[in-house]
Amino acid sequence: MTYRLVRQLQQKAYSVAYLCRLLSVSRSGFYEAQKRAEAPAQKSCPVLVQLKASFSASGGCYGSRRLRKVLQAQGIEVGLYKIRGLMRSNGLRS
Repeated sequence: MTYRLVRQLQQKAYSVAYLCRLLSVSRSGFYEAQKRAEAPAQKSCPVLVQLKASFSASGGCYGSRRLRKVLQAQGIEVGLYKIRGLMRSNGLRS
């Protein structure tokens, strides 16, 4: 809420440093919150569609290592921990 106020007042020609000092928040925190707001959501990951398709094609028995090999065979380079995180966040268990 505070960072939103800083962003609105910044557009009215106040400096970010002045506003952050006035509201007792850090400038780096303001810029980090701005960066997080602009970042795309993880659910729109293009690898996720292929991952779910490969998982269901295996009958739900492939784990992250096997799925990584399947995706590499399809020409998709993705790390093992990324696959594990996507599987965990989408409820895919072998």
